[in-house]
Amino acid sequence: MNTVRIKEDILTRFVQALLRGAGVDSNEAADMAAVFVWTDMIGRHLHGVNRLPALIKRFKLGLIGSPCTPAVTQPANALALLDGHNGFGQYLGHFAMAKAIAMASEHGVGVVGVRSSNHFGAGAYYVNLAARSNQIGIAMSNSVPKVAPHGGVRPVLGTNPFAFGAPWREKGAILVDFSTSAIPGSKVLEAIANKTSLPEGLVVDNEGKSIVDPQHLGQGAILPFGGAKGFCVGLMVELLSGVLTGAGVSHGVASMYEDFSRPADNGHFFLALDIARLMPLPRYYARTAELVTLIKAAGKSGAAQEVLIPGESRWRSFAEQESLGVGIDQKTVERLTVLAKECGVNTPW
Repeated sequence: MNTVRIKEDILTRFVQALLRGAGVDSNEAADMAAVFVWTDMIGRHLHGVNRLPALIKRFKLGLIGSPCTPAVTQPANALALLDGHNGFGQYLGHFAMAKAIAMASEHGVGVVGVRSSNHFGAGAYYVNLAARSNQIGIAMSNSVPKVAPHGGVRPVLGTNPFAFGAPWREKGAILVDFSTSAIPGSKVLEAIANKTSLPEGLVVDNEGKSIVDPQHLGQGAILPFGGAKGFCVGLMVELLSGVLTGAGVSHGVASMYEDFSRPADNGHFFLALDIARLMPLPRYYARTAELVTLIKAAGKSGAAQEVLIPGESRWRSFAEQESLGVGIDQKTVERLTVLAKECGVNTPW
């Protein structure tokens, strides 16, 4: 598929202009553009500018609010709860992690729960914010139910992503970011759009039989990754992001692409931990380097070209796209061109 390359700063200004042209608050648009463009730069294109048409559609229908002033309650020095008033998830995620980082800087740890939000994109963005502040970061979010519990066949949980970030002197950050389903929901949507089959054993129908035909994927449920283990991690995300925050739980969360009758009501959970409260930073970096060296020296399996640290391939993508320009696929370019015309914005291509 043809790819258009756009310099980071040009793409950022374009995304900001699109959002402002649609009526989104300027300050929120700036934070959101940073999330979208960074996500594309690390190669997570299904969570980058690709999402703008759907999110702006929901905004114009009144299902997402902007300007948005989150209501913050702080029952303890290191604990806060945000009512997002149905704002954009990318803006609220940025706001919440910044709050967690500030609390961690003052108290050693910061925990922030968010309710009444929307899809927040790639959790790696938020944990990287913590890593840049010499902190450990955790971010997670619940989502529309697509995943069956272990042993079940009907969707109860979302793909419920979990992200972890830790400072890494050589690369910037170790980044762990994965959905708790056997396949990310975005990949299912991609298969439906491209009419490509899925591997056996990832999606099942009501009788537990495997579904591979993209025309029937919406009628099934995705299985959790790793069986019971993935289900348990997804359940943890649902409890922390949904139950504990007061956000929608399971079918209380609406689909971003399919349900335009109600707000999404996603919930998020963020944690930041100040490393320097536990050990001097030079010692932390030295110990992390020792661990990385051990991992790299573990030997390669037959098919592997190298042993990678989580996030390493993301930073390679970032460096490449920083140099050559951010790659946007042709389908996304076409959709953004239509959106730009609607918003009265000139395209950069």
